Amino acid sequence: MRLVLSLWFFSYTALAGAAGIDMLRNFLQHTTTGKARFAQIIVDKNLKQLQQATGTMQFARPGKFRWEYEKPYEQLIVGDGSRLWVYDKDLNQVSVRKLDKALGESPAALLAGSNEIEKAYNLTNLGNQEGLDWLEAMPKSKENAFERVRLGFSRNGLEAMELRDQFGQVTVIKFAAVERNPKLSPDLFRFVPPSGADVIRE
Repeated sequence: MRLVLSLWFFSYTALAGAAGIDMLRNFLQHTTTGKARFAQIIVDKNLKQLQQATGTMQFARPGKFRWEYEKPYEQLIVGDGSRLWVYDKDLNQVSVRKLDKALGESPAALLAGSNEIEKAYNLTNLGNQEGLDWLEAMPKSKENAFERVRLGFSRNGLEAMELRDQFGQVTVIKFAAVERNPKLSPDLFRFVPPSGADVIRE
């Protein structure tokens, strides 16, 4: 699977070019909304697959996003600009916390963040691999949930993300049917807990 093949990046440092960081800056400057389908896998430090999922994502920068898992389970993550809501349909359970405390813990929050990513991350170009220009973002704060984040861009925009957490687990996300700057309803970024749901406030 191509998603798995790209994991070699986490043990390899490529010669630096200029394309990856330039593409990220262009993305941040010229993309205010976006939507895409995604396929996601999570592997442990030994590259054993732990989880596989698919779904859709939408965002409106800064700070608003909707990340919806469809298979194998249904889960909805919504950032409304001030709070982060996570709804597990099977458990009928909602967790909610302040968005600013969760920005370093979600790939959706990274995409929906402000243009000031370089204040929170040190960026390094990693060169081209499999047709994508990659960069690595290393968080300046040790409180970030991810040890490092890598983003892969093509001429069409962002196509892949790889995120390694503090336990060595790697989340690999491949985007498809990407739309830049679509018109999105504000209702997508509002969340009201379903009737009877157990709400946990952190």
